[in-house]
Amino acid sequence: MHHSSCETCDEEYTLPPVEALMAGTLALLTGYAQSAPDCAHRPLMAAKLVSNLFFLSGHPDLSPPMQTMLANLRTRWQMEAERQQTHTSPTAPP
Repeated sequence: MHHSSCETCDEEYTLPPVEALMAGTLALLTGYAQSAPDCAHRPLMAAKLVSNLFFLSGHPDLSPPMQTMLANLRTRWQMEAERQQTHTSPTAPP
């Protein structure tokens, strides 16, 4: 049964920019966690997570402790992105 007035059915949400970026980052984290280890998109998802965490860690609407925590997460995800890149890069010919 579909209700046209159902607010939860609408995929468009109105969020402040920092919350929209946070929501997108959480969705991306979920996608990464649910993807298969050999998924071709994992390196791209990890790189995007690093980018999002970079922007969140410097966002002026977040407290300094939150910015620090996000910067620490970015460092960890940077290592994961590099690890993913080395696992998916084609090997150089001998």
